[in-house]
Amino acid sequence: MTSIDVQQTLQAKLGRELILGACIPPLASRALDAELEIGLLLPCNVIVYETGPSSSVVAAMDPMAALGIVRGNLELNQVAREADERLRQALTSLDPAHSR
Repeated sequence: MTSIDVQQTLQAKLGRELILGACIPPLASRALDAELEIGLLLPCNVIVYETGPSSSVVAAMDPMAALGIVRGNLELNQVAREADERLRQALTSLDPAHSR
């Protein structure tokens, strides 16, 4: 078993900073309790990139799509809905006019 710091590796090898973690630990824990192998799909990725000198984009993975792969698990569906709601609120708070 090993642990890889993706951010540090990308910075060291490519001079790039790319990945932000946005996990909500209580939701991640509930998702793992509901479906142990869901660790492969936890909706924890947020990207931020510049599109110009004074503009940028912030986007997040859709938890409903990611966790929706596991069908029939009601607890996991609830976790996905809550994660989706929180991410949407966070993105909307950044710029309500351009949220997706």
